[in-house]
Amino acid sequence: MLAKRVFDLFFSIAGILVLLPLFAFIAVWIKFDSKGPIFFRQERVGQFGRVFRIFKFRTMCQDAEAKGRQITVGEDSRITCSGRFLRNYKLDELPQLINVIRGEMSLVGPRPEVPRYVAMYPPAVRERVLSVPPGITDYASIEYRDENTILGHALDPERAYIEEVMPVKLSYYERYVSERSLWVDFWVILKTLRVVW
Repeated sequence: MLAKRVFDLFFSIAGILVLLPLFAFIAVWIKFDSKGPIFFRQERVGQFGRVFRIFKFRTMCQDAEAKGRQITVGEDSRITCSGRFLRNYKLDELPQLINVIRGEMSLVGPRPEVPRYVAMYPPAVRERVLSVPPGITDYASIEYRDENTILGHALDPERAYIEEVMPVKLSYYERYVSERSLWVDFWVILKTLRVVW
């Protein structure tokens, strides 16, 4: 949809230009707070199953994935001091504006998942969810803002994510696919900003 792409490009470029001072401050904070790169890059599954590398500000210690799960649970010891703040206010997601400009993501759409969990989607649901570009925010991002805390109370966090959280998130993803429009995108962005604020 051309209008959606123009919408994404306009607001992503404008967002990066406006947020450059904040980006610079966060980058310096991350470098002083812990060893490692400023950005965290991870493989995610995009539209039509294409794999791409997502951009995030690094919020964990170096080589965190080698030291634990792919999901973050509760008071995860791998999270840095700066990372805890960035995660709380969703500022770690801002570099995904780069993914939007590159055409790998949209501002609004189903959140891109790692290949391991996408492989667990029911086939019909996977085809439907992956028929649109993944987004920085969506219905599920708003409703499951405290997902890490929720999983932190589970006896088996990974099992709880797969059996309880993932099915609900997939229902939100399917809802977005059926309702998507520029008006819906604009409403979701405003709702996300209000919730984060």
